[in-house]
Amino acid sequence: MNIFPGNPYPLGATFDGEGVNFALYAENATEVELCLFDQPKGAKENQKIKLTERTHHVWHVYIPGLKAGQLYGYRVSGPYDPLNGHRFNNNKLLMDPYAKAIAGSIEWDNSLFGYDIGNPGEDLSFSETDSAPFLSKCVVIDPAFDWEGDQPLRIENHKTIIYEAHVRGLTKNHPEIPEAIRGTYAGIAHPVVIKHLKELGVTAIELMPVHHFIVDRHLKEKGLTNYWGYNTIAFFAPDTLYSSSGVRSEQVTEFKRMVKELHKAGIEVILDVVYNHTAEGNQMGPTLSFRGIDNASYYRLAEEQRYYKDYTGTGNTLNANLPGVLRLMMDSLRYWITEMHVDGFRFDLAATLARELHEVNRLSAFFDIIYQDPVISQVKLIAEPWDIGEGGYQVGKFPPGWMEWNGKFRDCIRDYWRGADSMLGEFALRITGSPDLYEDGYRTPTASINFITAHDGFTLNDLVSYNEKHNEANGEDSKDGESHNRSWNCGVEGPTDDPEVLRLRLQQKKNLLTTLFLSQGMPMLLAGDEISRTQQGNNNAYCQDNEISWVNWKEADQQLLEFTKKLIAIRKKHEAFSRRRWFQGQPIKGAGVEDIAWFLPEGNEMTEEHWRNDFAKSLAIYLNGRGIHPVNSKGEQIKDDSFYIIFNAHHEALDYQLPASKYGKEWITVLDTSKHDEEENGVYPPEGTIHVEARSIVLLTSLLHEKTNR
Repeated sequence: MNIFPGNPYPLGATFDGEGVNFALYAENATEVELCLFDQPKGAKENQKIKLTERTHHVWHVYIPGLKAGQLYGYRVSGPYDPLNGHRFNNNKLLMDPYAKAIAGSIEWDNSLFGYDIGNPGEDLSFSETDSAPFLSKCVVIDPAFDWEGDQPLRIENHKTIIYEAHVRGLTKNHPEIPEAIRGTYAGIAHPVVIKHLKELGVTAIELMPVHHFIVDRHLKEKGLTNYWGYNTIAFFAPDTLYSSSGVRSEQVTEFKRMVKELHKAGIEVILDVVYNHTAEGNQMGPTLSFRGIDNASYYRLAEEQRYYKDYTGTGNTLNANLPGVLRLMMDSLRYWITEMHVDGFRFDLAATLARELHEVNRLSAFFDIIYQDPVISQVKLIAEPWDIGEGGYQVGKFPPGWMEWNGKFRDCIRDYWRGADSMLGEFALRITGSPDLYEDGYRTPTASINFITAHDGFTLNDLVSYNEKHNEANGEDSKDGESHNRSWNCGVEGPTDDPEVLRLRLQQKKNLLTTLFLSQGMPMLLAGDEISRTQQGNNNAYCQDNEISWVNWKEADQQLLEFTKKLIAIRKKHEAFSRRRWFQGQPIKGAGVEDIAWFLPEGNEMTEEHWRNDFAKSLAIYLNGRGIHPVNSKGEQIKDDSFYIIFNAHHEALDYQLPASKYGKEWITVLDTSKHDEEENGVYPPEGTIHVEARSIVLLTSLLHEKTNR
């Protein structure tokens, strides 16, 4: 075999049509061997090539004649000195951190650990068993793909509606999708799924982790799995679990086809990414990649360097302060944008990435680099703004250009509709985009990703059906998962045939969805909530790859689906609900009334004293359609109909007096969450009275042009 020196960049395995360049960053290594394989499982390498070229801590070689589909891995030598943070072990085959594809999943065996399991001091011991037969192999890919002119959609933030979904869970139970592609990238790209997303009205699908991940050994031995996938081992490779076409790089092509089809339908693709830790766990975890390549150059080590700093609850934390790790993260993000055409990222436990030494610092190197990067800075960047470390709750503290999962919105809206004692003032802040969190940081209302439910916690249906979590299937005696869910079962725990309870639950689901889609900010809907998906009370279904987690399309709640479609259509049609700028609370020139006003049931505007009322359950909001300050792309002033939203979370019905004629000449009912059939819309004069049922929302409009089409 001819061997040439090759180049240190790009890192990973790069096929150029005539051969493959291999490059691996390993600063503290003393020797690196490239191992080539014919089979993905059960055999040793058929060739081993010592890398003799080293440039700036990057080991590299070029092998002419190698083709796409070649299987490979590395063996890396260096000191085995856990007390000083080094865990090199040449007996362990290692995955390339830059691998673009992985051939299947690992087969758990003691040889995958760098130490002898069962020995005294375990992780300080040294294992001499070969792990190659049990480790997944990396695959050289051919990046060629016909994108047919696909370009980024670049949907404006204020027009974006996110649908959070799991690749497998969304399609595994869909009766109209061919069984062979259910639960796969091809399943997401199937016309029936795209039709559902288009008719629903969402503009982006946010996929839970698709980076190649590891199923934890302890879960596998219990007959469970890491269903959510927050256990990444390869940051460039789409996971083979969601491939219907093969594992020798076919998964890459299938993923690209999925993105292309979604883009054709006008739907963006956002990836949930996990750069805060890897699947190797703590000092007792396996040696699969980073640990064996250069432990001290990838992980945050504790003062006693045998151990790891753990801000993630997974055993380790990637060190985003080190240049090699930062380069890995940025190269990965750019790859998914430029080569895989994704439109944005949601960063799991993003506060971890902001940590400089110990403190959380929003101006850390990670954010500085993204801010100046001409590729990454242009896509949607969403932070889960917390981790489990001290000072880890950072909602509202990320830099301009970032959006955040707004946990305060979730908690406040849940409390309001379950009847908890809560500040009316906070409710007003949350539905107007949370200016207390984002306005002072040169950010806009769309910095707030508003959500009621997400993959972690109850579904919408379960939020109104259970007071307590029911996680027995997880095998931890229901000790796992959040215990304070801010849920209300409407009088009966779990499933019921009581028509009154079912009516109330449907109404509460409508209330929560209506609040979500009529609030300023960027709404996110959990997949299946629009059809009343249940997890049977399990609020931590991370290990359940079964009917608990899969969307049950056969029992879809069609009534709620149609209501959700109507809600989203209202939001998309009217920029009054998706402003690009903050409310000013000041009179609009030519209109004589404010851009927003707040009213009591008697028709009077609220005073400061009313805002201090801890227990208020009802209020009305006036949105002035002429008070949307920004202009459109042609420089034209944006004008809309005006709206009056009545929120009544009280357990009794109320009569509301509508405001004076200067706010609207006539008010027409757009929707009423207490109505569960097609009733004729009511029409009301200024200062007229409208009856608002208990626990309901009424949305009324005053048309921009006084003449109506009734």
